Amino acid sequence: MLGDCGMQDREKKALRKHSVSLCKDLVVDELLVQALQADGILTDNMAEGILAEKTSQKKSWLLLSLLPKRGPRAFSSFCAALRETEQQHLCTMLTEYLERDKERCIDSPLPLPTQDTTKNKRLRTHESMEMCLDADSPVTTAVLPCTHDFYLSHFQQAYRMASSPRGLALVISNVTFDPTTLDLDKRVGGEVDEEVLRKVFTELDFTVIVHRNLTAQNMRACLEQFSGRPEHRMMDSCAVCLLSHGVEGAVYGTDGQLLELDWLFQTFDNAHCPQLQNKPKMFFIQACRGEEMDCGIDQSDGSERTQSPGCEERDAGRERETREREEKEREQLRVKLPQRSDMICGFATLKGTAAMRNTKRGSWFIQELNTALRHRARDTHIADILVQVNGRIKQREGYAPGTSYHRCKEMSEFTSSLCKDLFLFPKYYPQN
Repeated sequence: MLGDCGMQDREKKALRKHSVSLCKDLVVDELLVQALQADGILTDNMAEGILAEKTSQKKSWLLLSLLPKRGPRAFSSFCAALRETEQQHLCTMLTEYLERDKERCIDSPLPLPTQDTTKNKRLRTHESMEMCLDADSPVTTAVLPCTHDFYLSHFQQAYRMASSPRGLALVISNVTFDPTTLDLDKRVGGEVDEEVLRKVFTELDFTVIVHRNLTAQNMRACLEQFSGRPEHRMMDSCAVCLLSHGVEGAVYGTDGQLLELDWLFQTFDNAHCPQLQNKPKMFFIQACRGEEMDCGIDQSDGSERTQSPGCEERDAGRERETREREEKEREQLRVKLPQRSDMICGFATLKGTAAMRNTKRGSWFIQELNTALRHRARDTHIADILVQVNGRIKQREGYAPGTSYHRCKEMSEFTSSLCKDLFLFPKYYPQN
């Protein structure tokens, strides 16, 4: 029982003052809700109600409306949950507001603080500012919503994307590696990529599952378990993100052993993952594909690909006969699928080359992918989003004077066996 004593007025005021910012930037996912449940702030029914809301904003509004009624520990528990889910910037925003509010109340009849207490308060504020500066996390805006008109004009030529959640998203993030195996350095900044992906896919209405620092064998077990989850049958897509060191065609587990990417794609193909047949499967690989440093060269033009004339000149009557024959054959035979289809995979870099990662802001590829998804998923299909990511990566250069990384380059790429446009239609839910 929480008792009769509620949240302090100044804590309620802090939540009200920053409600717009919180609803815009707060990521309310299972991790945050479970932290509040474990602390006794939310009941099971409250947690289920919050997670059942269809949009990120509605989840945030419901949580913020409940917190002031959940006792004197609710505010501090909420701040602790923000820190646990790496949303320190929101925690800092609230706690610094309380500090300023204390200073505004200095003329109250309460005794003035002692000199030591004042010094401690200034020290805490200074530490909060340093933590925020040291984190230097990517500044993000909310995922822009798809409009009703855009959905109506594009959904017929696109993969179905109406389920809520849209799908399951798996993030495997290897940051620290066994020093007794290969000489694999800690991927400083990799934890930023992990958090960026968790937030953006949560806002895109995916159920995000994160695993950290897995051996190659544990990565295989995790991926097999994920591909076999029965929830895939009720959802319209899935996403898999691998963040690690790598070589061409494989990524490293924390034990220095390799996980073959061809095995990964096979695990999700039409034979091994029937729950996702005819549904789009997205893969994002943040890893080196070799050791060669791309130092940049003079641009050279490539020849344009020519297109074959296709079937446009076929006689109309012959087309009808062919269609009728094919329809009869479908009635007699089961429809077959290729072994592997409906996949798109974004690679951070080209074959043989190294991928760039900022120790503060994370990798170039994940930074640009996050920005593009937030700004353009509302009206751009995934293949074109990855084209835009390629364009942004092409423009970037490393800045590290006096080192081999200065003015280094990177070029991302993607492969696709998608058969339709893949729009995520963010925050839009057709009325069925």
